[in-house]
Amino acid sequence: MKIGKIISISNLSVSILLDDSRIAPRSCVYALRGNERAVFEIAGVDGSVAKAIPLAGVNGLKKGMDIYLREGGLSIEYSDDILGKVFNSYGELIDGQVLRDSKPKNIYEKNLNLAEIDIEGGILWTGIKALDFFAPMQKGFKMGLLGGAGVGKTVLIKELINNIYKGRGSNSVFVGIGERSREGKELYDEMIASGLMDKLAVVFGQMGESSMARSRAAYSGLTLAEYLRDEKRQDVLLFVDNIYRFVQANSEISAELGNLPIESGYSTALLSEVSEVMERINSTDHGSVTSFQAIYIPADDLTDMAVNTIMSHLDGQVVLNRKVAEKGIYPAVDVFNTTSKLLTAERVGERHYRLAKESVAALARYQELEEVVAVLGIDELSEEDTNTFFRARKLRNYFTQPMFVSEQFTGIPGRYVEIADVLDDVENILTGKHDAVDENLFSYIGSVGDKARAKSEAVV
Repeated sequence: MKIGKIISISNLSVSILLDDSRIAPRSCVYALRGNERAVFEIAGVDGSVAKAIPLAGVNGLKKGMDIYLREGGLSIEYSDDILGKVFNSYGELIDGQVLRDSKPKNIYEKNLNLAEIDIEGGILWTGIKALDFFAPMQKGFKMGLLGGAGVGKTVLIKELINNIYKGRGSNSVFVGIGERSREGKELYDEMIASGLMDKLAVVFGQMGESSMARSRAAYSGLTLAEYLRDEKRQDVLLFVDNIYRFVQANSEISAELGNLPIESGYSTALLSEVSEVMERINSTDHGSVTSFQAIYIPADDLTDMAVNTIMSHLDGQVVLNRKVAEKGIYPAVDVFNTTSKLLTAERVGERHYRLAKESVAALARYQELEEVVAVLGIDELSEEDTNTFFRARKLRNYFTQPMFVSEQFTGIPGRYVEIADVLDDVENILTGKHDAVDENLFSYIGSVGDKARAKSEAVV
């Protein structure tokens, strides 16, 4: 259906004189450019003139070209066929595969009303000791994942995908926003090599693509996650890398539309744009979407307005630290900056809460004593400090973990550790039950009981 004509063209937008004033923002329209369609999304309507943002470029467009309505708007597949597939931000496959029987859904449609949201969702145990102990997650939580290159972020993501699938039969969604194409290909190849690709749906809005592509990747990924939650009734893990790029892309679109920016050049709609995405990450009584969102912090400025806006929606954060990784400790979790709103006596129990606080205190004291020992030697410590020093070292080693997804590289079988075993082991280390055990025996094990059973089987 013809809805108007192009009356002006800029690098990132076109103006359309409308024949039909009922056209609303986020409608999809197109112009015929030779044998192909140049597709746009309506960004705003002022009287009979609409401003539209192209999904790709504006090359080949001319004033006076007819504009037609594309039914359904921006949409992505909404069926079991999403698993094992890689989509671009607009729902098109980019991995050479085909959809057998396409069932698209608009990426802006919301499925939940307030009555369906379950704010008291159960705890989502991952089987990864450091996460379950220091940053337990509730279904529907939004967790920040902070860490640069080379600290094990991808391995942790792969292990989470593996454990949630094995433990719950649930699938995951990965959304790359502003990802480098090389990094996207590396992730794809690693997922195939690890046998995880068939448990995963992927959306990529790559760094070299338009602002629209980087922005709309978030909505497309949410739609895939909502299918798994609402139709397959699963507890879904949604990985977003990098949520800051979503804000950045929206700011670029806003600037093209001529809107005056606010602090640091961000869009005036910053709060509502971030809220719109975050409010779609929720738990219901039959499924949940729990997210891990990587956050780029510009100039390491934690007071940046976009970072603050994103962090205000988060329920906790997992920080991976390069200094921890350099010590050969994986996952390289920085326990001092890793947090969760769930870590309270009311939610995880008094024992778990107490042990977590005691563990952080012991590890903090160990850092102080490490400097003393380096200068004066271990003999200068009091008996209490000596016990704290060696127990903290065992505790630090204990929170390493052999990963299922890295078995082929380490030769160590992966371990899924129940939280009850973690609490028992930590308590035994802190109270001195394992004082006579060599600290190296705590490295890259599951639970202490697993280690004891393995030794017993070896003797037999």
